[in-house]
Amino acid sequence: MSVPASAPASLPDVALQAPALARPLDWVGMDGIAVPVKVPDGQGGQLQVAAQADLAVNLARSGERGIHMSRLYLRLQQELAQHEITPAGLRRFLQGSIDSQAGLATRARLRLRYEALLLRRALRSDNAGWKRYPVQIEAILEDGHLKLALEFSLEYSSTCPCSAALSRQANAARLLADFGGAPSLGVDEVAQWLASERGMAATPHAQRSQARVRVELRPQFDELPLVALVDALETSLGTPVQTAVKREDEQAFAELNAANLMFCEDAARRVASVLSADPRIEHYQATVAHLESLHPHDAVASVSGHGPAA
Repeated sequence: MSVPASAPASLPDVALQAPALARPLDWVGMDGIAVPVKVPDGQGGQLQVAAQADLAVNLARSGERGIHMSRLYLRLQQELAQHEITPAGLRRFLQGSIDSQAGLATRARLRLRYEALLLRRALRSDNAGWKRYPVQIEAILEDGHLKLALEFSLEYSSTCPCSAALSRQANAARLLADFGGAPSLGVDEVAQWLASERGMAATPHAQRSQARVRVELRPQFDELPLVALVDALETSLGTPVQTAVKREDEQAFAELNAANLMFCEDAARRVASVLSADPRIEHYQATVAHLESLHPHDAVASVSGHGPAA
């Protein structure tokens, strides 16, 4: 007798078999799962972006062969695309992931990697453009306690203070060479000379630079502070790389670089001053890298510390 196509078949489940070498496992799950997530756009709205997720639970029972992996996958697909990522939402999702294992697991871990897209205004012109920031979120729930870490990187420009001083000296030497014998020199003449090609004997070297930040967050706050931290760090560094640029914006950017001369050590201290003052941060680690235009190697500085006492 044939079985109708619509009737459910009894399918074998080898996961119910006892393991050959019984022992509990720290983590079992999946890496690199494609999933859309909702994140802030920096303007009070949301964007849906493509992400990769690593999701795992522990296997607490030594006599069980494996976890219910498909349950984790389906919960991830169903839940993460519907709600903006928040500490409360991550806690709820991880607890549901543990519960889905019907007693096999006591803790859960989620890592999300994506590129945040933030709309950035031009410095002077009435323009704007999207800027990307690589982000990783790691959330671990164990014994009811949520451990939450946020990693991201941002780019800025760094102009060397030493090179700037040497350039100023070269410019002064040319001024003396061109006008040292003149009995008097008017302001207008100096201004015309500075605006000419002769008025720039040397320029300081600058380079695109990168700050990589990892913060361990106090999970009692309602939101992941990505946009707030990026804004504060870019303000402190003073020279974030730009999106839409007209000539007036490029001039403004050159002025910002002149006002924010910094070695990598200076940049690391600026980053630390922001992170150490943020009450949402329990601990931070940051590395800045100036991708040198003078040398074939990079200048790098790292700093770590704690946020203010809770």
